[in-house]
Amino acid sequence: MNELDLFGARGGPASVIHVLADEAQKCQAVLQSMLPRESNSKEVDSSLLAVISFPSFAVDDPMLIKLTRDTIQDKLQGRYGCKRFLRDGYKTAKEDPSRLYYEPWELKRFEKIECEWPLFYCYLILDYCFQNDKEAVKEYAEMLEELLVTTEDGLRLVPEIYTVPAENVEQEYKEPGSQDRVAVGKLPFMWAQSLFIMGRLLQDNFLACGELDPLNRRLGSEKKPDVVVQVVVLAEDSSIQAKLQALDIPVQTIAEVSPIEVQPARVLSKLYAHLGRNQKLGLSGRQSRDVGILSTSKLYSLQDRIFAFTPQSVDTEEWYAMHDINLLCYYLKSHVAFLKETWFSSMLGRPTITYLVQSFMLEDGKIPTAMVSTLKKIKSGYINGTRVALGKMQEFLNTSCITSLNFLHDNENGYPDSLKPEVKDYLEKQMRGSLSWRRADLVRMSSRFGEKKSIRDPSARRRFSVKGTIRKSRTLLVDDEKASAITKERQKLETVEANVPSRRRSGLDHIFYYGEAYGPTLGLTLEVPSQGSSRRESTVTSPTGEQGPPILEVSCPATPTRVTPPLSSRSRSPSPEKEELWESMVRHRVASDAVYENVEFEELLLQMREAESLEEQGDILHYLVVQFGLNYETGSVIEGQPVIVKDLLKDLYERACHDKNWALVRHTAGMLGKRVEDLAKAVTDLLVRQKQVTVGLPPLHEVTITAPLPASELRVLIHNAYGADESTAMLTQELLVYLAMFIRTEPSLFHEMLRLRVGLIIQVMASELARTIKCEADIASDHLLNLSPFEMKNLLHHIMSGKEFNIGSARSGTFFISSKSTKLSKKGLHAEKKSTIGSFLGTTVEGEARDLEADRHGQWLRRRRLDGALNRVPLNFYPRIWKILEKCQGINIEGKVIPQSLTQEMTAGELKFALEVETVLNTIPQPEYRQLVVEALMVLSLVREYHQTGWLGDIVSAQDIVHLANNIFLQDQKQEGGDATTCCARDKKEPGIGGGLTCGGAAYICIHFYDSAPSGKFGTMSYMIRAVCCNLNCFPQDGEMDCTVS
Repeated sequence: MNELDLFGARGGPASVIHVLADEAQKCQAVLQSMLPRESNSKEVDSSLLAVISFPSFAVDDPMLIKLTRDTIQDKLQGRYGCKRFLRDGYKTAKEDPSRLYYEPWELKRFEKIECEWPLFYCYLILDYCFQNDKEAVKEYAEMLEELLVTTEDGLRLVPEIYTVPAENVEQEYKEPGSQDRVAVGKLPFMWAQSLFIMGRLLQDNFLACGELDPLNRRLGSEKKPDVVVQVVVLAEDSSIQAKLQALDIPVQTIAEVSPIEVQPARVLSKLYAHLGRNQKLGLSGRQSRDVGILSTSKLYSLQDRIFAFTPQSVDTEEWYAMHDINLLCYYLKSHVAFLKETWFSSMLGRPTITYLVQSFMLEDGKIPTAMVSTLKKIKSGYINGTRVALGKMQEFLNTSCITSLNFLHDNENGYPDSLKPEVKDYLEKQMRGSLSWRRADLVRMSSRFGEKKSIRDPSARRRFSVKGTIRKSRTLLVDDEKASAITKERQKLETVEANVPSRRRSGLDHIFYYGEAYGPTLGLTLEVPSQGSSRRESTVTSPTGEQGPPILEVSCPATPTRVTPPLSSRSRSPSPEKEELWESMVRHRVASDAVYENVEFEELLLQMREAESLEEQGDILHYLVVQFGLNYETGSVIEGQPVIVKDLLKDLYERACHDKNWALVRHTAGMLGKRVEDLAKAVTDLLVRQKQVTVGLPPLHEVTITAPLPASELRVLIHNAYGADESTAMLTQELLVYLAMFIRTEPSLFHEMLRLRVGLIIQVMASELARTIKCEADIASDHLLNLSPFEMKNLLHHIMSGKEFNIGSARSGTFFISSKSTKLSKKGLHAEKKSTIGSFLGTTVEGEARDLEADRHGQWLRRRRLDGALNRVPLNFYPRIWKILEKCQGINIEGKVIPQSLTQEMTAGELKFALEVETVLNTIPQPEYRQLVVEALMVLSLVREYHQTGWLGDIVSAQDIVHLANNIFLQDQKQEGGDATTCCARDKKEPGIGGGLTCGGAAYICIHFYDSAPSGKFGTMSYMIRAVCCNLNCFPQDGEMDCTVS
């Protein structure tokens, strides 16, 4: 449809359809991630034959086409055609024609008696004709021939459907497919009749496939020539150009590519906002800000000018991660690989990526090694298996894909040869370069506030300290027991504050005694006994319009407040559309749980002058934002413009970026209201691939995202989910982008995962750091937040893939992540056959084998913790749960019951059923315990499959099976003298921290049971089977019984 002129030769620019390539690719991703399912409520539908084959040919993956066709044939095909979908009641004997709809639990009555449609045999014949599979064509033609109805005139007609007669329904229920059916409905069914005729014409060679498919869409699944990705590297100035040319890398400056104009992706987004805009019709135009890599890899013509755009994901104005050169180079490789897989053959020309090397990317005045290595790989012609060409912009003009922006012409006012006035003004301003607050001004401002000035009264130099306020605002907790203890302590403090509302507290030690937005859940209102103060109560409105609990608003002291509105000439940090709303929200999130003293602003500025590190300045500025707000004037003036707190915070952000102080960068970015440039696009990329996303730390503050949202709403939602913790909120945005990147390039990492719980993933990342570097949980959280974006991406990839990793120390106290040779697959270590617990390993193994076993200690605990955090389940897990429910009244998981009634409402393969089960499993806060429950359910499914019993019981308790298996394990440990005898299996047990187990096992399950392999005589599956036999009443209690479960 792109660039299709609706009026053909008589049309013009106003009648041309424009479709962004990224949006078309997004639709393709939705389709391919959903197949072979038809929708959330239908696990398969025969109508998909028209999607994967004639006439649509909408899928280009041969394996996916085959999977969809095989699924239809396996689940829907019968002797008289194919069912439309499972539990389809149309024209069955059980249908009530007087009713408009059925309740979900009533649909099961139509199971096994659905009508069969010869129409879909016609589709299968056409499909095999296009594949030139003559054997399959002959087979289905013979089957269809038996279904045709012959009229008195000898015409062979295709009936609409075949149904089971009412008198044979009960027998069909008992033996599906055993009863003869009768033709009902329209005769002929014109849709099927027309397809039947086309099939006969193809079989008799009166028609060729190309005549039915003149656009050759059937060739979309054929192997295509390799895409050559063109890369143009530009230098910001001549000095950077000279450095790159000295490395034998051909580059141009921006001035040298003239008349081609290079602009950031946000300019292209601004131009596309005019697409479809028409004031007379009241059309506002395209609203989305996102422009993907497919769109920025084209060149654009507008009148007599050519535009090239840098990728949106490398926009340094918005996203701090682009200050990490390693990540920038990874993005270049990722973009090249993505273009190779998704570049549409219908787009004339090759993709062209434009990258700009800027001065901030240099390290000690030199080109970074990572960048040199990446550019040299590109120059070689291949990078990660993709053909690339490095050259100058002018050299690629003839081979690039060029798109016209003629929709920017002023057709509405009758000037088709001129640009719209607002477009013309915007482009002229962009070409000149907008007025901005120069970096030199910030440097002068920074030096001014950083001057060391003597103070007459040394004793008054530090009346109090705000050191550590950023750290206290974080909510990231690794240990579940510690988190529970802190939550209880907060509740106690809330009660104390409610009873003593006017209590005076000295110093700043109590300012962040909550640390995040847990307090507002009680809706407390505290009075501040200061002159001129007022007590107000406000509510927070979510992006969906729902009102949250009341949040305390603490008024500032009665000191006159100097607030200056934002100046248009300043280059402020990006903020929401309503900047005042964001400032208010930031202050409420942080101040909602604290009552502040009257603190002199000048005294805080004095501390800033004396601050010896960026961290200390960050603590002070964090407090300034809480106490006075982002727009509070500092009393200083630069070039006639007052300096406000936000300017100081932005300067600190830029200096932290320069010094690679990533923990401070993330926190200040959150305070400034920055967002990841690709945030909305990243979330959409995850959602369109059928993955739900949750943000916030479990179990109380998770928010589920099930539909795409604008970037501004996403940012507010994420920051509200984490309360005052700006660092973790920004980290969440960062991880969402990495997850979207992985799902585009490595979708296999997300198999058997329905919901991505980002907050839980963050906790597991911190716990993995703590385990690897052997430190306390809070220290590991600090190290996690201080990882560079590239290393954060690496750590996330290791978590997703299950790889073991090493951590090395780099300069400035930072860490880097590298892979170990040992890898845990989804089924665990292939060599692992027994539990890793003590004497259960059998005979002692010498040498390298002993070292390997020692290295594997804790691997199964880690595997379960990772799989539980990622919500990863075994293959066909949810259909197995559906089959268990057929044999019992329900499954109890920690007080939540999955009822048998779900089998009446949904089929086994429906996504809705999987989400119902997932929701219950997600009520378990401990990921490793969740995974043991999953294993217990898998054992139940094996019992249901292999043990010939009609009934498993009323309500089957999964957690009881797990705890009983743990008890049997501990009994064996006592007999064998295993490792658990040092903790849970010893005779005299001592309580652990917070009343838990001594070994620290979650949910009162021994840590050694978590660390046991599933298979083997002493594996967890063995204990689960023994627990199931003891727990269920369907097994004989005496005598021997054959066990067919292997």
